[in-house]
Parts: sequence; C-alpha cells; structure tokens
Amino acid sequence: MTTQILLCMIIDANAVCSPWCMKQQLQHILEASALSKKEAALYMAGLALGAAPASAYAAKARMNRVTAYTTLEHMVRRGLFTAVRRDRAKWYAPVSPEALALEARKNVDALERALPELRSLRGAEHREPMVSFYGGWDGVRHVYEHTLTASGEILNFANSATVRAHWERYDDEYIAERVRRGIHLRGIAPDDRAGRGVQGRDSESLREIRLVPATDFDFDNEINIYDNTVAITSFGRDPAEMFGVVIESREVAETQRQIFEMAWRYAGMLQRLPAQ
Repeated sequence: MTTQILLCMIIDANAVCSPWCMKQQLQHILEASALSKKEAALYMAGLALGAAPASAYAAKARMNRVTAYTTLEHMVRRGLFTAVRRDRAKWYAPVSPEALALEARKNVDALERALPELRSLRGAEHREPMVSFYGGWDGVRHVYEHTLTASGEILNFANSATVRAHWERYDDEYIAERVRRGIHLRGIAPDDRAGRGVQGRDSESLREIRLVPATDFDFDNEINIYDNTVAITSFGRDPAEMFGVVIESREVAETQRQIFEMAWRYAGMLQRLPAQ
C-alpha cells in the first residue's frame, strides 16, 4: 500500500477528503464489491466519460488499449457495461451505480444461499469445532450479522429488554433484515413488560416467542442456534465488557437445539396453565 493511500485511509472522519482521496476510497469500495482493480478503474472512468470508445477509456484509466478493450468486453458479458456500434467503432457505457449495487447484492445473496453446500465441502480434517471470539460492541454486532447467514430457522434465548437497551434501532435494523431474508425465529424470553411487548408483534416479525417467568429465568446473555452454529452475545454492564462468541460444530449445535426444544415444551406448558 502506498503512503498516499495509507494517509487517505487515516484521515479524520470529520475532515474534508480531497478529490484524489475520494477517488481512492471509491476504487476500494468497487474492488470490495467483486470488481478487479482494472474493472473498477474502467467503471469509474465510464461514469465520467459516458458512452465512449475503448481508446478513450484506456486514456482515462491510464491503461493500454488492448487491456482496456479486453476488460470492457468482459464487463459487457457480465452485464456491467453496454456496447453499441457508432462511427465504425464500438462504444461502451457503464450501467448505473444503482444497477451495480443491485448486482452486488445478488452476488451476496447467492453466496449466502450457497453457504450450507460450501460448508459441506470441508474435508473431515476441517470439521472440528471452530470457536471465534469477538470483543466490544462491534464484535457483538458482527455476531448478530452472522446469524443472518442462517439457512433455516433460528432458535433463540434472549432478554427482550437487554438488547434493545444497547441497540436502539434493533427492530428497524436487525429484525427488519431478518424478515427481509425470510428467516423464521422461535424464541424464549422472560415474561416481563418488554417480553410481552415483543411477543405482541410476532406475526409481523416472522417469529414465535414463548415467555417464561422472569423471576426464575431473567437471563442476560443471548443464545442463537442455527444450522451447525451456536452464537452467544453478552452485553455486560459497560461496552468494554461486551463480547460475542460463534461456535461452529454440528454436535454442539444439535445438543443446544435439543435443550431449546425441551425449554420450548416447558414454556408451552406454562402458557396453557390458567392465569393466577
């Protein structure tokens, strides 16, 4: 990494980034969305040029004509550029940034759908339990994001009040995204004001919550069980104590799944008891 790029990346977030710095940041974003370095350079050149021949792209992106032409043709086949004949030459134009973002989301969604198959390709020597630890609030958020890779139902032990006390937009951000992805959740939560409020919105949130006495089961940690994974988040009393753990093990997940089903049946029995 050059000194200029490094300086650009450490600029204060409140400072005004120079045009060169902004261009470098956009270049890195495009490369992170599955474009090669040359493809990202040509796409940015295209936004400035509009429809133009390969020679103009080569000059704008500072690469030789053959490389520019070959890369543009590849991007046309990927649907990232359009090409038309004009004045005996082939002119190229990039798709809109919105179309590019949509294509990137499709790629991410396709990858997430393929995760179970990809995991199954692991050799036996790679199937031992994998434990990953994530510290701080960013780590906790990372664990929540991992749960959104679930290929099926999530089983959940959670304190409805605790997570929302630390994450004000939890319902608007995490719950809404889980619903958008069509991931159903069954959960067990303490029977308190927050728990009853969350349970009342079950139908619109693609979930079913059962409540257990808060005096007996007022748990602070959250446990999510899905696929071959157990994800645990602990909030602590201040941000420095927060952490998340992701355990990837078929045996551990299956045991936790059975424990959840036992608790689920118990909570169902409590619901059927007459009100005191």
